[in-house]
Amino acid sequence: MKITIPELSLVVLIGPSGSGKSTFGRTHFKSTEVISSDFCRGLVSDDENDQSATKEAFEVLHFVASKRLAAGKLTVIDATSVQPESRKVLVELARKYHCLPVAIVFNMPEKLCQERNQARPDRQFGLHVVRNQVGQLRRSLRHLKTEGFNHIFTLTSPEQVTSVEIERQPLWNNRQHEHGPFDIIGDIHGCFEETEQLLIKLGYTINRSTNEEMRFQVSHPEGRKVIFLGDLVDRGPATPQVLRLAMDMTAEGTALCVPGNHDVKLMRHLQGKDVSLKHGIVETLEQLKQESPSFKQRVLTFLEGLISHYLLDDGKLVVAHAGLKQEMQGRGSRAVREFALYGETTGETDEFGLPIRYNWAEDYRGKALVVYGHTPVPEPAWLNATLNIDTGCVFGGKLTALRYPEKELVSVHAQRIYCEPIRPLTPLNHHTGLTVQQHHDDILEIDDVLGKRLIETRLQPKMTIREENAIAALEVMSRFAANPKWLIYLPPTMSPSETSKEEGYLEHPAEAFAFYRKEGIEQVVCEEKHMGSRAVVIVCRNEEAAQRRFGVIKEGIGICYTRTGRRFFDDAQLEAELLQRVQQALEATHFWEKFETDWVCLDCELLPWSVKAQSLVLKQYAAVGAASQAALQQTLTALKQAQQRGIDTSTILPTYQHHQALAQRYINAYRHYCWPVNSINDLKLAPFHILATEENVHNTKDHVWHMQTLAEICQADEQILLATPYLVINLNNAASIEQGIQWWQHLTSQGGEGMVVKPFDFITTGTRGILQPAIKCRGPEYLRIIYGMEYDVPANLNRLRARRLGAKRSLALREFSLSMESLERFVRGEPLRKVHECVFGVLALESEPVDPRL
Repeated sequence: MKITIPELSLVVLIGPSGSGKSTFGRTHFKSTEVISSDFCRGLVSDDENDQSATKEAFEVLHFVASKRLAAGKLTVIDATSVQPESRKVLVELARKYHCLPVAIVFNMPEKLCQERNQARPDRQFGLHVVRNQVGQLRRSLRHLKTEGFNHIFTLTSPEQVTSVEIERQPLWNNRQHEHGPFDIIGDIHGCFEETEQLLIKLGYTINRSTNEEMRFQVSHPEGRKVIFLGDLVDRGPATPQVLRLAMDMTAEGTALCVPGNHDVKLMRHLQGKDVSLKHGIVETLEQLKQESPSFKQRVLTFLEGLISHYLLDDGKLVVAHAGLKQEMQGRGSRAVREFALYGETTGETDEFGLPIRYNWAEDYRGKALVVYGHTPVPEPAWLNATLNIDTGCVFGGKLTALRYPEKELVSVHAQRIYCEPIRPLTPLNHHTGLTVQQHHDDILEIDDVLGKRLIETRLQPKMTIREENAIAALEVMSRFAANPKWLIYLPPTMSPSETSKEEGYLEHPAEAFAFYRKEGIEQVVCEEKHMGSRAVVIVCRNEEAAQRRFGVIKEGIGICYTRTGRRFFDDAQLEAELLQRVQQALEATHFWEKFETDWVCLDCELLPWSVKAQSLVLKQYAAVGAASQAALQQTLTALKQAQQRGIDTSTILPTYQHHQALAQRYINAYRHYCWPVNSINDLKLAPFHILATEENVHNTKDHVWHMQTLAEICQADEQILLATPYLVINLNNAASIEQGIQWWQHLTSQGGEGMVVKPFDFITTGTRGILQPAIKCRGPEYLRIIYGMEYDVPANLNRLRARRLGAKRSLALREFSLSMESLERFVRGEPLRKVHECVFGVLALESEPVDPRL
């Protein structure tokens, strides 16, 4: 006997004790799928037969079942369930999670159940218990369907139970195995000519045959498939032709179709039911009068067979007429079908007498892209991974299709207004010029960033952000950050090279080269490490581009912000001048045309170190340094005077003289990186990555491409733009490696900070995943700033060589993965909250307990 059950359902095993339910459950289902009342009783009381724990046991059973159903897991209930009240709770649970309740009834002979219980020493309850359960079951049999069970299977003998074969049937809406490509077309409403034009524009060939009845044959050379989003009928001039086209294409397998509310209304009329003759159905019925009875029957059969929604492409795409909330996707219930047809209303009406719809898309947090129609909009509206493509063709707007997975929109204009809309087709935010998504992004939800979070990225599957770190990030972001709409990227930290074994050095290029050579890297790019402050610079071609792409209004053409998301300049005029100079350099080098973009995000160093920190260096560090120098000088003077008076200072005086020399070197190290900033011409901006432009994240380009492209831009304004010197090193060539070491020695001997060593490719994979994207190798004098004046005294150096880099390197990789992910999400047009999930992640990881000197 074959029992076919929906792949996602709540299966209730119904029968008296001893009827074989538990054995059946173990035989046909996974142990994790079966929730036994006896097991739950044991969980709460340590005794599966303790009837006094029944109430608590069923609370556990219902709780676990709800969690499984919410997660989309088939769930089997192993309890007697012979009483209507016990089944009622389970049916309500299935409905709550939009799953189909299935009853498998074990209507065994009472004698058999009694014998089985007598054979079990743990089931020594009276014969009357089983007798009552059998009676309750048999009184229930004829009521199971009315109670809400969609599928009922009754087993009446042990032989029948033994012969059972369970088949799990995919839900009708489950088309996850279909990956497209698709062309999803919004509400047609009888506009046949526009539909035909749109299909041709999408590359389809349409052939007609007129044997007994006109038939359409539609094909695409690339094997694409159309998805009609419903509302094929009403209001427009050619409903029968639209129906023919949709029916023929679905019959041939070149199209899928979901029903719209107008289609369902027509279906009900054809079924002979009473419907309200308004909102366009009168025109449809007039047009159908010219058609044969067989055609009308074909239309009825077609409409009755339409599925509320489809889950496609491994669950990445959902199509439904009015949209679908995440918890309803891939489920089957009346509530799911109603939502897919009509959406959700608030119960109120607007000034036009139309129902006010609850905007479910504002709260959508699902991973699947939901494409829908139903509510006409003048332009396709993206919001939180949802897209409304009903662009009001019948009202004189457009007929729009989404090409998937390309996510390209293709439209044709209506030939005329076929029906005057009751509510004007006005953009939601026409007064601000923002898109629906940008308007929604004005308010970011704290729940989207707080708490322990698992973030999936392309480079690393999952990363954990701890709750305490997220709180620290929120503190920084909420109190100090710039407009969040600009913050599409935060720079990752960078790990230093392995501790050097070279005499007198803590860091040396040899270790960086050896690290990459060991990982099979043949070439690296060495870039001078500017002693400045990390700055992210976003520049738009004009303010219109800033509004269009970033959703910012009247904030200029861009921003310059720090690695923690703060504006770099307190002086807005100075920032505006800097951005204008960069924009002019981009214009001069025809950057916008070459990259087909009107914005760019650059990773840079801003010199001197830093415009913000410099005041701290000059006022605080310099003051401390001056005080230290003065104290040292006073001590040395006193020691020399004592020596002149005949006191032996030979063991003390050289130490203080050495300290004075170190202090001077310390001050000189600072001075190399600081100079006064009185105007824009005192700044130097050294860009080293072109991070992103429209539709592109440039992490697929090698570092030499970045250096050469940026050098050309820097030449357009060498007064403030600084091209970064670099050197390509062949790690299989000893002479090339020596050249790299000598270059580093030259840079650091001239007071430079050092250099950064990067694999030739921007993203490089090694034996254990992605490699460090960069390793910094700092010079001896710069390390004096970091570790103190006497860090290179042999005893101190030996102690510092015990430093551990594991945590820092792990942090660098995680932050790099998050930073690349945030850019990729922004370029893909994902909601700001999804971008900020990664931006917050980088900032949160900065709270990890890692030695800040590394």
